[in-house]
Amino acid sequence: MSDDPTVLVIGGGATGAGVARDLALRGVDVTLVDRGGLAGGTSGRSHGLLHSGARYAEADAPGAEECLRENRTLREIAGACVRETGGLFVRLSGDDPDYFAEKVAACEEIGIETERLDADEAQAVVPGLSDDVVEAFRVPDGVIYPSWLVAANAADAERHGATVHTDAPVEAIETADGAVSAVRVGGDVDVTLEPDHVVNATGAWADRIADLAGVEVGMAPSRGVMISVEYDGLDPVLNRCRDPDDGDIVVPHEGEAVLGTTSVPVDDPDEYEQADWEVERSVEECAAMLPDVADAPTVRTWWGVRPLYAPDETGSNRRGISRGFTVIDHADEGVSNLHTVVGGKLTTYREMAEVTSDRVCERLGVEAACETATERLPGADDPDRLDEFVERYGGANPTDAGVVDAAADD
Repeated sequence: MSDDPTVLVIGGGATGAGVARDLALRGVDVTLVDRGGLAGGTSGRSHGLLHSGARYAEADAPGAEECLRENRTLREIAGACVRETGGLFVRLSGDDPDYFAEKVAACEEIGIETERLDADEAQAVVPGLSDDVVEAFRVPDGVIYPSWLVAANAADAERHGATVHTDAPVEAIETADGAVSAVRVGGDVDVTLEPDHVVNATGAWADRIADLAGVEVGMAPSRGVMISVEYDGLDPVLNRCRDPDDGDIVVPHEGEAVLGTTSVPVDDPDEYEQADWEVERSVEECAAMLPDVADAPTVRTWWGVRPLYAPDETGSNRRGISRGFTVIDHADEGVSNLHTVVGGKLTTYREMAEVTSDRVCERLGVEAACETATERLPGADDPDRLDEFVERYGGANPTDAGVVDAAADD
């Protein structure tokens, strides 16, 4: 393999690793670089929810359908990287019953399986559920372990000929004759590459790579806090059935529950306030559903930054920005061999990667079809092997540090 890849993918989160895997399976010579360890940005600093689509059903039906489709796909290909917990949307006595009914109807219209429960039935499903719960309904939510998922994608990419570099920050991008001509990669790699095509999959940091290439993206990132507490006995994901707000999700991990989250705009995805009020509010609101978490010992607390794409966003908390994804072709700005993929959710990373790879292959004249929806990830049935992959690519991340054995640097 030459030192200069056909495609250079910048950004080793779920989407970037997914693009590298997708392209490698199609026979494309691809190199993936990340400035740190894999999944160290948004992917590994999330709450780890495998969306059923129910959260978006009434407000964004196409996005919900996308979540449902990829939820089912990941259950087939990802093995231990996901856990089938089920989910429960609960309405408290002060929450709008019309919103609850609208949510259920929207889920059923999309094809998301639901089962309505009264208060007694819901409390039988979740011991310790608040007495303030008046009704609930089941959905097929689950849990994602992003450190395993991203590492398995990278390992499969390498197995099919890709090169993966961690601790490899992009320091400069040169353009000539309407295209990227060279990319300077520092860190442990310390090389200048001359790829035929570049994919910017750096999420909340996409503007920085775009700036180096002299093009624009338009990110509107927001931060959110997650608090993992000691908690046994929670089986399904808990969702507060109301308009999205702070502290409306509780995600079960092994011996822990992850409480979250907030949504606060940030200007710099590396430098931002980590406010105590966000922790306090998230715990208080989650405790309205599951009271015992209020006094549960904290295991770890972390913030993540959402890679929201909204060039004209002026809202206060950015909750209204679509969680759909966008693939930007920078040929319109005079750089014909650069695509940026932004937005989306961890649940939909594979489809994001497929669409991006389709665009790149079209530009390159590669006719091979995507195989990632049917090819199982390596190590899918072997957590020890997944741990080895994680260690190879930089270690575990905060989201799943309580599950993945490799040590996380919190």
